[in-house]
Amino acid sequence: MTNSELWIVSSMNQLLALARSMEQEAISGYVALAERMRAENRSDLADVFDALRQQEEQHLGNVDNWIGKTDTAAISPVELAEPLFDDEGAAFVAPELLNSYRAFSMAVRNEERAFVFWTYVAAHAPTPEIREAAERMAREELEHVATLRRERRRAFHDLRRSGGKRVRADIAALEQGLADRLRDRALRSSGDQAQQFLKLAEEARERSALILARPFRGVAALDGAPEGVEGRLVPLCEFLLDCYLALAGQQNDDDALLRAQTAAGAVITCLHAVRESQSESLA
Repeated sequence: MTNSELWIVSSMNQLLALARSMEQEAISGYVALAERMRAENRSDLADVFDALRQQEEQHLGNVDNWIGKTDTAAISPVELAEPLFDDEGAAFVAPELLNSYRAFSMAVRNEERAFVFWTYVAAHAPTPEIREAAERMAREELEHVATLRRERRRAFHDLRRSGGKRVRADIAALEQGLADRLRDRALRSSGDQAQQFLKLAEEARERSALILARPFRGVAALDGAPEGVEGRLVPLCEFLLDCYLALAGQQNDDDALLRAQTAAGAVITCLHAVRESQSESLA
């Protein structure tokens, strides 16, 4: 994780200031994208970015309400040491190459990065208060991920009504497949990255064993896994994440809900690591 040492939060004031700055960064990004789409006569995409901006404004309102309930001094704006919002070239790419699915995909990845950020902050928190606050932010980001992924699926089906052959999902088997793919990636890597993939592979095997021992209530997600998804790391992580987020919404007891959310968070961390390694290989 680049410059991760700059993500260590030492006070509640700093945590709240960071949360506020992150939401404002996203709002500014979506405002700029909406304005550009209007200038390019793409009102359909301007509407999508407006909706995303409104969601971020609601998130900002939640942070402001939290700030108002604390005994902290005035929260001063901070400049993020490492920007988390990434428009992935949407500010410059030809508007003809954009669509609502790509817009929501970008938003999903931004929320996933925010989740990873708060998970990291929680893991390195110097006090229980900061850890609990960061964990709360991570849970909220996970909810945002679930919402945006549903919107992205809707956009995908709007673009492509007919899909390919699908097979029934077996999450335990998919997790075991993920463990095998991660182990293969570890063997092709070296140093800390190899150790990271080995650790992620072991975690996937543990999730597979736990699911076999304590199955979730309900059906996985999306009618089943797209054929061939198990052969590629990123699609496999993406599908498993959708499965866990869907299962979380079907559980009727707190323990099962927490297990589904925890698994979803672990898969986001895995997805982030895989994407980061791919970016490094292209650098």
